[in-house]
Amino acid sequence: MAAPITVIIPCKDEAVNIADCIASVRPIAAEILVADSGSSDETLEIVARAGGCRVIEREYVDSANFKNWAIPQATHEWIFLIDADERLTPELVAEIQAIVARAPEKDGYWVYRANYFMGKRIRFSGWQNDRVIRLFRRDVSRYEDILDHSEVQLAPERVGRLRHRMPHFTYRSYDQYFPKFHRYTKRSAAFRYSRGRRPSGLQLLLRGPFRFLRSYILKLGFLDGLAGLQLSVLSGFYSYMKEARLWELDQQARLDRHRASEADCSEPQRRAA
Repeated sequence: MAAPITVIIPCKDEAVNIADCIASVRPIAAEILVADSGSSDETLEIVARAGGCRVIEREYVDSANFKNWAIPQATHEWIFLIDADERLTPELVAEIQAIVARAPEKDGYWVYRANYFMGKRIRFSGWQNDRVIRLFRRDVSRYEDILDHSEVQLAPERVGRLRHRMPHFTYRSYDQYFPKFHRYTKRSAAFRYSRGRRPSGLQLLLRGPFRFLRSYILKLGFLDGLAGLQLSVLSGFYSYMKEARLWELDQQARLDRHRASEADCSEPQRRAA
C-alpha cells in the first residue's frame, strides 16, 4: 500500500501562484498543508476556494525556522515540501507515486529544478544543477537553522534522487527580485559578522567580478542569452553586496563605539562643571 503524503506549501502573498501549485500537487497529496506567514493579498481566499487544504499561520522569522515549525504539523510520515512558485509535472507525480508505492529505501530525495527567470527557461548560468531535498520523512528531517537557502539535513547515504525536474518559476520582475535581494544580503552579512567575519578590501574588489565571470563564462551563462547576462550580473552584484553590507555593519559598529567613547569622556566634564 502506498504511503500517504502530506504536501506542505510555505507561502506569503502568493495569489499569482497558489492555485496552480495546489492543482499540481493534488495527485500525490493525502493532505495539503498551506503554511502562511501573513499574506495580505488574496492568497488565503484562493486557498479557501480551492478547497481541501488545511491552513496554518505564523510570523516568518527565516526560511529554516518557518519550515521546521510546519514539518511536525504534518499528519503523514512522508512530506513533499513545495514552494508556491514551483509545480509538479505529470512525470514527476508518477515518479513520486512509484517511490511511495513501495517501502522507500531512503529518508529523503533530491529533486532537480527547471528554473525560469521572468518567463525564460534558464539552462546554464550556474542553475543547471540546482537541486533541493523536497520528498522526505517527517520525523528525521529538519532544515539547518541558518540562512534563507538552508537545506534538509540528512546523511548523504540516506538521500536518493528523482529523475524528473520540477519547474520553478522564480522572479517575474525586478520589483519582485530586489526585496528578496536586500533581505538575503542583509541576513548573510549579519550571520557572518556575528561569527567574527570582518570586511576585506580584496573581497570587496574581487568577489563580484569573480562571481560574474564564473556564472557567465565557466557556467556558460552566455548560452542563456540576455537572461543569462542579467543573471550573471545579478550574481556578481549579489556577491559584492554581501561584502559591502559586511563593511556597512563594521562601520556602524565603529561609529557606535566612537559615540560611546565620546559619551564616556564627556561624563567627567559634566560632573566637574
